[in-house]
Order: sequence, then structure tokens, then C-alpha cells
Amino acid sequence: MAVEERTGSRTSRPETRLVRRGFTDPEQALRLLSGPALHGLAADPVLLDALGTVADPDLALRGLAHLLEALDEAERHTLRDTLTTSKPLRDRLLGVLGASAALGDHLGRHPRDWHALVTFEQRDMHPGQAEFQRELSTRVRAAAPAARADELRAAYRRCLLAIAARDLSGTTDLPQTAAELADLAGATLQAALDIAAEEDEEAATDCRLAVIGMGKCGGRELNYVSDVDVIFVAEPREGVEEQRATRAATRLAARTMRLCSDTTGEGTIWPVDANLRPEGRNGPLVRTLASHLAYYQRWAKTWEFQALLKARPVAGDAELGAAYAEAIAPLVWQAAARDNFVTDVQQMRRRVVDAIPATEVGRQLKLGPGGLRDVEFAVQLLQLVHGRTDPSLRSGNTLEALAALSAGGYVGRADAASLDAAYRFLRSLEHRIQLHRLRRTHLVPKDPADLRRLARSLAAGIQGDTRTDPVAALDREWKRHAVEVRRLHERLFYRPLLDAVAELPSGAAGLGHAGLTPEGARARLEALGYADPAAALRHLTALASGVSRKAAIQRTLLPVMLGWLADSADPDAGLLTFRQVSDALGRTPWYLRLLRDEGAAAEQLARVLSAGRLAPDLLLRAPEAVAMLGDPQGLDPRGRAALEQEILAAVGRAPTAAAGVAAARAVRRRELFRTSAADLLGRLGPDEASALDAAGEALTALNAATLQGALRACIAGWEADHGELPTRLAVIAMGRFGGHELGYGSDADVLLVHEPQLGMLEEDAARAARAVCNELRTLLAAPSTEPPLLVDADLRPEGRQGPLVRTLASYAAYYRRWSHVWESQALLRAEPVAGDADLGERFRALIDPLRYPGHGVPERDLVEIRRIKARIESERLPRGADPTTHTKIGRGGLADVEWTVQLLQLQHGHAVPALRTTRTRRALAAAAEAGLIGAEDAAVLDAAWLLASRVRSAVMLVRGRAGDSFPGDARELSGVARYLGYGAGHSGELVDDYRRTTRRARAVVERLFYGP
Repeated sequence: MAVEERTGSRTSRPETRLVRRGFTDPEQALRLLSGPALHGLAADPVLLDALGTVADPDLALRGLAHLLEALDEAERHTLRDTLTTSKPLRDRLLGVLGASAALGDHLGRHPRDWHALVTFEQRDMHPGQAEFQRELSTRVRAAAPAARADELRAAYRRCLLAIAARDLSGTTDLPQTAAELADLAGATLQAALDIAAEEDEEAATDCRLAVIGMGKCGGRELNYVSDVDVIFVAEPREGVEEQRATRAATRLAARTMRLCSDTTGEGTIWPVDANLRPEGRNGPLVRTLASHLAYYQRWAKTWEFQALLKARPVAGDAELGAAYAEAIAPLVWQAAARDNFVTDVQQMRRRVVDAIPATEVGRQLKLGPGGLRDVEFAVQLLQLVHGRTDPSLRSGNTLEALAALSAGGYVGRADAASLDAAYRFLRSLEHRIQLHRLRRTHLVPKDPADLRRLARSLAAGIQGDTRTDPVAALDREWKRHAVEVRRLHERLFYRPLLDAVAELPSGAAGLGHAGLTPEGARARLEALGYADPAAALRHLTALASGVSRKAAIQRTLLPVMLGWLADSADPDAGLLTFRQVSDALGRTPWYLRLLRDEGAAAEQLARVLSAGRLAPDLLLRAPEAVAMLGDPQGLDPRGRAALEQEILAAVGRAPTAAAGVAAARAVRRRELFRTSAADLLGRLGPDEASALDAAGEALTALNAATLQGALRACIAGWEADHGELPTRLAVIAMGRFGGHELGYGSDADVLLVHEPQLGMLEEDAARAARAVCNELRTLLAAPSTEPPLLVDADLRPEGRQGPLVRTLASYAAYYRRWSHVWESQALLRAEPVAGDADLGERFRALIDPLRYPGHGVPERDLVEIRRIKARIESERLPRGADPTTHTKIGRGGLADVEWTVQLLQLQHGHAVPALRTTRTRRALAAAAEAGLIGAEDAAVLDAAWLLASRVRSAVMLVRGRAGDSFPGDARELSGVARYLGYGAGHSGELVDDYRRTTRRARAVVERLFYGP
């Protein structure tokens, strides 16, 4: 190698240069660089600089020399050339070699595996279990039967090599890496089970066997080296006696475990631990599904339900695995109702901490105070307590569950962010520790060289300078996160209120009755259906005590008010909200008169407050809106013109854009209450269909008027700073917005178009348009006491990667050259709603030929539409969602009906003018009128679309947040059922009717959309 390097006027010795790059043994490095394997690479500054960036440059250089020595001459030449010319390979290979001595040894034994790091096509960036399974299966099947156990280990490490490379090079983050490790574990278990089945064909013929991943494998958050926790469930095949099938399944399960756990010439993969099964080590290795359920229903302890939170089928019979998951889920989410649940969980955590040897407490990443288990236990406890009523929390993945807890308000956003950051850092540190030797450990090492390697590996995630003293920087960062975790864990995990929350019946909020002894009042309230009579009495005391005029009126009103509230799905919440409204307005004369003199208004108030959360939440932000209930026409929806006039007047008085948008949002909040209250009281139409249509029209008019006012405010704000706006702007509604089919939780899907004023530079116009539109979206979504209006422009050309706002000419150029058929389909619902009316109409004229093509839809486009729809059905359904009750993309739901109708519009809209509408039901009726669909089929589709839309509206009205599936909470489901006209106790009938209706619709969709 070149022995000198000039730096300024001085000559730098090779050893000095290597030390500057992070080498700790420059003499050995020089010997390796001078050796035959690395000959000619020593003077390559790019290679040396790359080595200087890895966790351990000395280890990386030794591993590279070992790898090159193990290759034949031709292969060595190929690797050297690729290494010097391909930065991606250089970063991945050296990153792995510098962090993992074990993977370096693997490359020494299997030198051609370096090719696994060369080609990173798009499908290789984030492989799933199917991709890993193909890789393992291909390599294992190519080996002789006697060598398959060794080949499985070698193939596993080849996949692990690629995962580590993506991790260390930053291609994947921690959650993605952990998910890939779990997917690789599932694929490995499947490969081992396949080998076992081939070795014992009789056993495979006698039984169906499913492997359920538990722990971190089940939660798709696995470590590099960890026991893989599993449970085995089996069923006999047809005609096979159960005991024989169970014995056969036990043989297959035991062999599968040995294939993964045994040590061979290629080492071991990881231990497979089945001790989380019923009765642990003392119980049978394999049980039938019925046997599992019998145990959990009668004998299981609290910790077993906590463990089942992460249960997920990972290998074997997929149908059986899904049946197991479906069967145990209800048991898991009722665990918090068990006696002493919170106490049991807390005691389990304390026992784990107490069992840590004193010499390890200070180095334990997983089990020690402020460690990973503190985060996991806290999250799991909150999940089990609150997941009974909130299905969004039912994730087996810690970070996903933490995000859901934050989104649901169960954990503060700042606390959740701190826990998330700490968990990511601690898991990343744990990963780097394990990766070095591929050994299962959770202890931070003591050796300074190991700590230095870890610090350099994690430098990007460490605050402060890691160059001067990387070990000290790592220690500070670790301790900082551990202290934060411990602080938050104490607050979240041991807070006394959790005991009370866990012991309350689902949905209890609490309220009461006056005029009886405390015991009599509680008995009366319980008989009326109040879930928490003790809390109810406290609220009633606050409402009715004292000698004020307010208290006197309340005492008169409360007996009948309690009856109205009791005739609802959640009387407790209704009475609580009534108290809150009365506290805000109790001294207002008109409110007292309303309660005293307007019996109908008081009843309507009770019914609105107890029917769900959305309307009360809106009312509490501005309680004076309750006056609408005292006006006979107070709940009639206002038209677009009236709304726009009021909003524009308010915007005109505002001094700034922010104030103008705030004024528009305040009007919108009031009108949302008006529409939701009218809906709950059945005031929107004489029948279900007309009421739904009226709600959609009212919400669409409201959002359109709000956008018009907000746009006016933002333009005025821009012009106050810069002068006249150099362009005209129009807002095009898309999706349900354009179809006048908005629900209470819908975003405003839009396209944004502008056109420069005459004589203005297009660049200046584009800049101004972009600034105004960004301000529009920001102000409408900004945190506020008013509900946000989220303006979603993702349907624009090129999606999120494309410009937010384009000129009309740019849209024309894009649609002429690049448009896909799905974009034509999306444009079927495009309608100008705000901004420059002439520009909006010219946009409509531009897109009409696209959405109503003159010669219909070519066969290739029909195939593409069907392919996209099939992909959405298979990939977009949320994990764990029931496809038979998911209103949006489930069987026979909204997407099924809408895509079928839109296909007819694309095919025949040029010839049938009545099909040229953005509204789904109108287009469906037009198709039936034109004979494009049978009247009976149209009625089936219309009924399904109506029911799915009404369920979505009901979920939002009842829960106060959007949802596409029926609520899991019994009270919320009862509220949805009542809104839809089902009496108390008939929620199950609603679900059955929904499944029946959508099943019939799906049959029509199969014929009309997918074809015979």
C-alpha cells in the first residue's frame, strides 16, 4: 500500500491515517492490507473511508480478508470489483462485517452468500414471510434429505445476513427489522414443519397442525437472537380418531422444534419454546382447539391471557391457526374484568424484577428498572384494561399498541413519544449487542471495546458527540432513556385509578337520582340501567342541591330527565354530559327557561346527549348551541348559499387569515352539531334513505362553504403581505366529498387547480398558489377547540410525490400522457366546490372525456381495474378486521358497490347521460333504468350501500371517532343498533342482518364486476 499521505505540509504515516479512521490495531490492519487477499485495495481511499464509518473497522477488515481468502480466484475478482464500484454493496457488506463477527464467520463458511447483499430490487427491500419461505424452501429442497437440517441453518443465516445489512445500512428501521425477523422465524418454522412432514408422512396424513407464534414472534417484533415462543394446536383430519391425530401432531411438533433448536455442523437457529402452552411444561405439547378453549375458560391465570395478547398464527394449517386466533381473542379482551386483574399484573412485574441477580440489575436492558419490560408491561396492561372497549388497541406489537394508546387518548402524546423513542433506542441497543456473536443476551457488556463498537454502531441515535468519547456518550444516552422509562412506567403502570377502571363494567361513566336514600337511589338507578350509581349520585347532588332557581328547576326536571336518559344505550354518559352543559349554562336565563318551558326541547336534549359521543362533544365546545333544540326549525339543515354567506361575512371581518379560518371552523362546528342532532332525532328525512342522502348533502354543503371561506381568508392573508394574487384557484371535490356522500368523520378529498392571471409569470403564480393552498390545509387542520377539517389531496396526479396544486394546462398534459385507468375512475366523482367557478367548470370539461370515454373501457383497463380491486381486498383490510362486517372494503361493503357502479359509468357514461353523476345511488338507479343492471340486482346493491353507509355514520355518532367496523364494546354496539332502529338487546340481529345484506350484494358484485 502507499505508505504516506500528505496532509497540508506534513506527511501522515499509514498507522496515523488508520487510527483517524477508527482502527484500534493499525499494525494488524496494515498487515491485512498488505496481504494477498486485499492486495491492490490498500491505497483505495474510498474503501478505507467506508471502513472508517462502520461499528468496528478492525473487525470489518478481518472479516473482509477472511471472506476474500475463502473465495476462488474468479469469485474473489468479482467481489473486489463490485466492492470498489458499488457503494450500496460496500456499505452493506462492511456494515455487517463491522458489527457481527458471527455473520462474518458465516460468510467465511459460505463465501458466495455475499451475493445476497448485491441485488436490492424493490421486492427485496422489505420481504415478508412468503418471500423468506420461498428462499428457505428452494434451498432446503435442493439438498439431500440427510443434509436438510444443515441447509436450513445455512439458508436461515443467508436471510439473516440480508436483514442485518438492511438494518445496519439504514434501509429499514427498528420496527421493520423486528418484523422481518419475526417473518423469517415464521418461514423457518414452516420449513422445519415441512421437513418433519416429509420425514413422517403418516403423521402429516393424520392431522392438521398450526403453529401459533407468541411473545415477540407473535407481535412481529422479534430480536436477532431469541427463544421463539410457540403454541401448537391440532385437529384430526376427516376419518381420523382424535387421540391418534394428537399423537401424530405431537411427533410433528417435537421434530419441528428439534430441527430449529438442535446444534449441527452449521450450529443452531434458535430454541423453540412451547412453555406458554396450557399447563406449561407439565401439559401436553399439542392440544385440539376445543381443549385449548376448555382450559382457558376454566383454568387459565391472568398472565396467560396477557401472553395470549400477542398470539398470531405463523406456520402450519392457516385455517386452523385463524380459527384459534378468532376463538381466543374474546377471552383475552375480557381478562381485565377478572378479579384482582391489575394487582396480578403488577405483582408479576415485581416478581420479574426481584428475580434479577444483583450483579446484573445495572446492566439489564430487558428486565431491569427502566428496561424494555417496563415499557412492554405498561403498554400491555393499558391494552388489556382499555382494549375491552376499544378494538384499535388490540395489536400484539408494542410500538403499534403504544401509538394506538396515544391516538385514543389513553396515554399523553408527549409521554407516548418519550416511551416510543426510549423503546426504539433500547431495542436497537439490544439488537446490536446480540448481533455481534448471535447470542441470546440482554446484558450491556463491560468490555470497553464492545461498548465502543456499540456506540459507533448507534451513533446516529445518540445525542451529543460520539467521537471524543463514544463509550461515555452511549452510557449517557442509555441512562437517559432508562430514567425516562422508569418515570413514565411508575406513572402509567402503578397509578391507582387503573384498579377502578378495570373493575367497572364496560362503558360505565356514572350518574344518579335525587329524593331517595343513598341505597334506594342506587337501586333505582341500577333498575333504570345506570352502570355506576355511586358516581351518578355525586353528579345528581351537584345538579340539584342548593336553593338557587337553577337547582329548583333541575329538581323538577330530573325525574323525567333520568327516564329519557335511561331509554338509551349509555344513560351514564348522557347524564354526565347534561351536568357539564348545565354547569356551563346554568346561570343563563334562556337556558333555564328552555328546560322549564320547552318539554320537547328537554327531551331532545336528553336523547341527543345519551345517543353517542359526537353531538355532545360538539355541544360542549359551545354549549349555547343547545338553543337550537328550542326552535321548531332550529335543526333544519341550512343550504350552501346561507352557510357561505355567513362564513364569508365572518371571514371578511377577520384581521388575519388564521382568524378568518377560525371563524369558518366555528360555524362548521355549530352546523355539525345541528346536522348530527337532527340525524339522531330522526329529523333529516321520512325514511332511512332520504335521511342518509340529506345528511350527505348537508355535510357536503358545510365543508364546501367552509373551504370557500377558508380559501378567501388565505388569499386575503397572502394579498395583505404580497399584493394581488397572481393566479386564480379552484377546489375540486373528490371521493365521497364530490359524491355528496360525506359522513361525519370523512376527510375532504380534493384536487387543487390554478391558472395564472394574464401577464403573470407561471413560476410566480405557482409559488403563490402553493403558499395559499398549504396555508389552507394547515389552518383547517390546526389544533383547536374546533373540529379539524382535513384536506386530503393525495388523489392528485403523482399522489404525494406530485405538486400540491397544478395549472389547468399541467393537469391536461398529465392526463393526456400519463393518466392511469384508476385516475379516470377517481375522476368520476370530481366536482368543483370552491374557488374560481369558471376555472372549476373548465376543469370539469377537461376531465369529462377521461371519465366518460367515448369508446368505453378497453379490455386491458377492465383487467387492471379488477386487479386493483382484488389487491385492495387482500392487502388493505386491517389486520384482525372481520371482512364480513368491515363496511368499507369488506364483503359486499361500500367499495364493492361503488366500484361496480363506477365500472358501469366508465363503460357506458358516454352513451347514457344519466350515468354522468358523482352520486353513487343516482348512478345505480340510472344504470337500472338503462337496462345495464337488473332491477333486483340494483335493489340488492342499493340496500347494501345504504346499510354500510348508515353503519359508518352510526359508529361516528356513537363513538365520536370514525370506524369502518362494528364497535367491540357492547354499549357502543347497542348505540349503533338503536340508531339503526333496533331495540335494546337486539344488537346481534343488526350484525346478522348486515352480514345477510352484504352477502347478497357480494354475489351480485362477483357476477357484474368480476364476471363469470
